[in-house]
Amino acid sequence: MSPSRGENSRAIVIVAETAADIASREALLDDAMGPMRRKKSSEKLRRGRRPSEGLAFVVRDAAGAVVGTVRLWDVRVGEGGPAALLLGPLAVDPALKNAGIGSALMRHALAEAARLGHAAILLVGDAPYYGRFGFSADKTGALAMPGPYERHRLLALELVEGALDGAHGTVKAAGRKLKALPLTFAA
Repeated sequence: MSPSRGENSRAIVIVAETAADIASREALLDDAMGPMRRKKSSEKLRRGRRPSEGLAFVVRDAAGAVVGTVRLWDVRVGEGGPAALLLGPLAVDPALKNAGIGSALMRHALAEAARLGHAAILLVGDAPYYGRFGFSADKTGALAMPGPYERHRLLALELVEGALDGAHGTVKAAGRKLKALPLTFAA
């Protein structure tokens, strides 16, 4: 658990996501990002995968409702390239924008990724927002996402200096696959 002080001076408590959070997280993502979120190129890398071990977090309000979420995913940069993480989606309940929840989630996710020994994090997002956490397009010029994306929005942060030196090619999913649910047929 990681407490942080938001701009509204209430404690923001970040906890590991649990299976009980899935429906609430999905509803929050739909509300915050809209129905087109599932068509994004980042989603292609997440589909059918589990987040990187220990890197899925939520923020709950006083009533226990999920009001913020961030997850990081294992990826490989190019064919046989270095391992990295893909951050996203990061979302906060629209009614709580500017309360410091997104920033607290980002700081927590980055610290945990570094603590767990990851070397680099990629994301597709707005440089003015993510730049304040150290993300830039400086190391992504030779990288590509699967499917359509805006090149200038592909950003990276090296947690280990030089981790993305020479990295090139398309980012590929590399994480743990979701277990298939058994099919049941009605008689």
